[in-house]
Amino acid sequence: METNELNRLKESLIEILGEGSVETSGGVLLEYSSDMTENEPHLPEIVIYPESTEQVSRCLALAGKSGVPVVPRVYNTNLGGLAIPESGGILMDLTRMNRIVEVNPRDLYMVIEPGVTQADVHDLLEKEHPGLRFGYSLAPPDVSVLANCIMDGLVNLSYRFGAMGQWLNGLEVVLPDGEVVRTGSAAVVDSWHGEAPLPHLNSLFINTFGTTGVVTKAAVQLWPRPQFEERYFVLCGDYDSAFSMITGLIDSEIPDDIGILSWPIGKLLFGNKKPLYRDPAEPLFFVYVSASSDRKAVIRDKCAHLGEIVSQLRGKGMRVEPPLEVGDLVAVEPSFASLTDFPMRLDFLLEHGGEGLTWLGTYGPVSKWTEGVKAGMEFLQRNGMPPIVVSRPMWGGHFIVLRFIMMFDRSDREEAGRIRRLNRGLFEKVIGLGYIPYKTPPWAYRMLIDKMDPAFVKLMSSISRSLDPERIMNPGKWPI
Repeated sequence: METNELNRLKESLIEILGEGSVETSGGVLLEYSSDMTENEPHLPEIVIYPESTEQVSRCLALAGKSGVPVVPRVYNTNLGGLAIPESGGILMDLTRMNRIVEVNPRDLYMVIEPGVTQADVHDLLEKEHPGLRFGYSLAPPDVSVLANCIMDGLVNLSYRFGAMGQWLNGLEVVLPDGEVVRTGSAAVVDSWHGEAPLPHLNSLFINTFGTTGVVTKAAVQLWPRPQFEERYFVLCGDYDSAFSMITGLIDSEIPDDIGILSWPIGKLLFGNKKPLYRDPAEPLFFVYVSASSDRKAVIRDKCAHLGEIVSQLRGKGMRVEPPLEVGDLVAVEPSFASLTDFPMRLDFLLEHGGEGLTWLGTYGPVSKWTEGVKAGMEFLQRNGMPPIVVSRPMWGGHFIVLRFIMMFDRSDREEAGRIRRLNRGLFEKVIGLGYIPYKTPPWAYRMLIDKMDPAFVKLMSSISRSLDPERIMNPGKWPI
């Protein structure tokens, strides 16, 4: 952007937002040019901080008339490079829009703005609505709840209730031309209770990474909180034993949550910064199980059933250890509490000295889990990386998350290039098994396009052109 053009844009944005909400200084631009991943940094030309839907609307209308790219961002922890402004332009920081607008305990939803964090929701529910619960992602407390929803992320209740896009009753969205639209029941009545029986237009703004509009409010589902909960770890010694444990739990009525963690995570908790060796006698996976009910008798039955599943597997020669109650495990090793308290601080992943963190996260069929996790872990080990995996069955076992995590030195560009190649290698390992990346980085979409149904690509391209004809919204992040 030419200097005069930039100055005119800045003056117009100051008229809308005020002097303290528009930045062009080099230090601020640099701060917004990258994230913690291996993706190449790109400087925005101007950073703005709207505080209301009206301000977002006016800013987008101005950008559309000027043809200036706009990249919406909240806390920039998505690990896909999705808020890096590849084409410069305006970086729209939404963190000042941080109101919990409404909590409706009878109709089981809350309405939130983009800057509302996991800690905000947790603290409010604990204080004012202890009979309600919400799901929290495997991320620090100070990340955006709304962003995780519109990127179809996962939470600790996703086994029961699905990916976060399924939790949305409705959205308020500013379209690229500045028009404000609502989806779901709030488009018709003064309530955000659900999307049915209206057309499911939430989907136009889920997994499109800000390329179809800026979501300024979301109605997200809440759930009743049972009185009692029990949590266990089951240690599994090989791939087949872990898969049998996972499917045994899916086929039961026991869990609210199932999480699968590979062996390096345990060593990271004990302070090993780069765990590459596992003794064959040590567990290969830690399977986390939580169960809840309002009745103690039901909890006792669920726990007994868990023990029966383990006993049956052990009777078949599976390498499955008896369940360890989380409280007992934490009493022996307090660091394990970080894996069971939600929202969680994953300091063992974030504080390793190099500041770089990335992952290839995928959703795919449960039936292909063993092949996928084995191929990915062996690939990482062959390339000198700890085989860190986090996995979780979703929506009652209809699909499963397979996420491979890598830590690296972000300041070393050669190392960043190697990590890029490893992520592409992981992708090639699992795509043939039916696993599709979520929070999808642009490079993965480009690899997917040749595999997509041409009619699907044509339809999505038509939707994109209709909503954003000037192509100003987060260019390059949804390259269909």
